[in-house]
Amino acid sequence: MGTERRLAMVALLAATAGCSMAPAYRPPELAVPAAYRESQTPPDGWAVAEPDDDSARGAWWRMFGDPVLDSLEARIETASPTLAAALARYDAASAAARAAGANLWPDLSVGAAIERAHVAAARPLAGSGATYTNRIASGAFAYEVDLWGRVRDSVRAAGADAEASGADLAAARLSLQAELADTYFRLRGLDAQVRLLAQTVDAYARARALTVARHGGGIASGLDVGRADTLLASARAELSAVAGQRAAAEHRIAALVGAVASDFTVPPGALPADPPRVPAAAPSALLQRRPDIAAAERRIFAANARIGVARAALFPSLTLGAESGFNAARGDLFSTPAHFWALGPAQAVLSLFDGGRRQANIRISRAQYDEAAARYREAVLAAFREVEDGFAAERTLAQQAAERRAAAEAARRTEALALVRYRDGASDYLEVVTAQAAALDAERSALAVGTARMQAAVALVRALGGGVGD
Repeated sequence: MGTERRLAMVALLAATAGCSMAPAYRPPELAVPAAYRESQTPPDGWAVAEPDDDSARGAWWRMFGDPVLDSLEARIETASPTLAAALARYDAASAAARAAGANLWPDLSVGAAIERAHVAAARPLAGSGATYTNRIASGAFAYEVDLWGRVRDSVRAAGADAEASGADLAAARLSLQAELADTYFRLRGLDAQVRLLAQTVDAYARARALTVARHGGGIASGLDVGRADTLLASARAELSAVAGQRAAAEHRIAALVGAVASDFTVPPGALPADPPRVPAAAPSALLQRRPDIAAAERRIFAANARIGVARAALFPSLTLGAESGFNAARGDLFSTPAHFWALGPAQAVLSLFDGGRRQANIRISRAQYDEAAARYREAVLAAFREVEDGFAAERTLAQQAAERRAAAEAARRTEALALVRYRDGASDYLEVVTAQAAALDAERSALAVGTARMQAAVALVRALGGGVGD
């Protein structure tokens, strides 16, 4: 009968060890549209969303076909201090998950001790004094029986935290890649402005020379010369300002790739006329590929598991222990040993009164779960907003670019006509100044829209979670 009781106890412990106080977890469900409203191209087919946040994002920047950008992006992986910090945080979270998992296993330890002692003969109830050497070698075993799933839920929570940290690392990498591409195309836009302003300064200088010659011949007034001087000086000042902005953009790129700004340079280059088309995937794919959404979902899972940890504290904990070893006061430890062993302590502890601390911890864990769920919804809504913004910017900027180019061409024709009329004496220099200023503004606006189109394409790829055009 005693054997039957022991078997029944073992069966009971095995059954309760499979318990978990955490609520049953279900991934959040949000309504996802069939297509993006602002996208001009429908997605290819329909697919059920499946986790894909840990897939490689690929060298998506190659869709722009710029070798200089390709080489800069490659340097982020090996030299960026921001990415190195994110990687260190992920390594720490992974180590914390492994440390939590160690609690599933018993603690085994061994020890040894040696002591030289003298016992006084005058002590109470002593027969005589003695001097001896006590040698001890022992091993110990301790194990917490996970009756209510506290340990397992802690392990699950730590594992989910590590997965969230891994998604944070992917998000940091994608963000750095996108910021580098954005800054790079801003730099190329500034290069285009530098070339435009340099050409403008040359044109204004020639127009001023014409005005000075006409003034010397008594055809033009000093007022015309003053206007030409003002326009030329303003163009030169703008050229210096743009050069300063370009230097700042170059320094920012240096910081992103982990280079010292003093030793870093990007040669001038051309701004592409048009960005590549960013394909529209199914909206369900957004939940698969956005690493920030994956991180938010993993944090919901971790918060759900921690509810189980808090609820398990309401029930008794059971810890088993054992110790065994050898002891020798005379002679060699292993030739004349005295073997000893002990089973225990076997402790079952249940807190009867804690002033409401455990119930408060349960409420805290539930509130943290609600916060994590709200953060997840916030991340999803932000992702869809960013994608819709990206497609809208892609469409509207393309329209603006065509209109700005037409305006710039018209302004150039007007400027040329104004110069001809001025040479022929059909108008004064104010008409020329007005036409030149309008032409420069139109050209710069066209370049600004071209730069914005490239930056919008980068932002759209980032909003889609990367991996576009692999």
